[in-house]
Amino acid sequence: MTKSLLKVAILGGSGYTGSELLRLLLAHPNVKVTAVTSERSSGYLVSDVFLNFRNTDLKFELLDLKVLTKKADLFFLCLPHKTSQETAAFLFSAGKKVIDLSADYRIKNPKTYQEWYNTPHLFPSLLKKAVYGLPEIYRNQIKKSSLIANPGCYPASALLGLAPIMGKSFIDTDSIIIDSKSGTSGAGRSPLQPFMYCEVNESVKAYAVTSHRHTPEIEQELSSLAKKNIKVIFTPHLIPMDRGMLSTIYVGLKKNINLLNVQKLYQDFYINEPFVRVLKNGVYPTTKAVKGSNFCDLSIFLNKRNGKGRTLTIISVIDNLLKGASGSAVQNMNIIYGFDETAGLLNSPQCP
Repeated sequence: MTKSLLKVAILGGSGYTGSELLRLLLAHPNVKVTAVTSERSSGYLVSDVFLNFRNTDLKFELLDLKVLTKKADLFFLCLPHKTSQETAAFLFSAGKKVIDLSADYRIKNPKTYQEWYNTPHLFPSLLKKAVYGLPEIYRNQIKKSSLIANPGCYPASALLGLAPIMGKSFIDTDSIIIDSKSGTSGAGRSPLQPFMYCEVNESVKAYAVTSHRHTPEIEQELSSLAKKNIKVIFTPHLIPMDRGMLSTIYVGLKKNINLLNVQKLYQDFYINEPFVRVLKNGVYPTTKAVKGSNFCDLSIFLNKRNGKGRTLTIISVIDNLLKGASGSAVQNMNIIYGFDETAGLLNSPQCP
């Protein structure tokens, strides 16, 4: 007897996160992709827009929700903010499950959302029902939810790096500094001048200093973990490579600690997590070691220059398009539907 496949649709499938979702889902043993939308590429074969997809006859179509609700049970939203909040609300009211890769349902306080995204949140009651989709923290809530707010890429790297020590008495929560560097795919696929080859090649730059929209998302989730209000210094950088993200996180300490004890704390925290790898003491994470995979690699270092070890340095690396977006979305789908959590995601990182 042939098993029934879950019907899924990708809304906004002509960008990088949409194409990565399609790549993962076409190889997934439990799903069938029944629709992919794109306003700018409607009517074109997916394989005409993404030459790597020669194994599908799917065509991009317009975002007509009345038509689409008949085609799928689960919807991945790779849409701009504001558009996504309205689309998610329509699908949710139609009894569909939604995994939203935009920022529209990540920020729990609608006033904070409006402050950082310059638009009101039109569905505050639905905002309360959304679950933040970081499986390592919210797996049990994700299982029961019909609306998942998939984390941003910078927050995913930062939160996975900090989660094991939040709420611990030995850290100074007022001292957290997050220095993150991302490949240019994190800026999307639109042909904007700041992200053209000649602009980014042979150059590294900081941007959105003190004003990046992922800041309140990071602070919200750290505050939840620590059970107190947390503010951080967060600075993102653009680096001249296609994909990958490295976050170097600095945390002041209130007392001397033993690095091996902290190492064990991290290992115990992530012992049952299939996609978080705590590296051996002294091993440096690299973006190449997670490229094309859903893994997050972590290393912890202790600053002993003053002989007291008063600063903890955590290095976290992910593929910004996978663990930072599409990979975690598929992981969330697996959790919701009771599939093997690693289904479709155990491909080894690409090297070189």
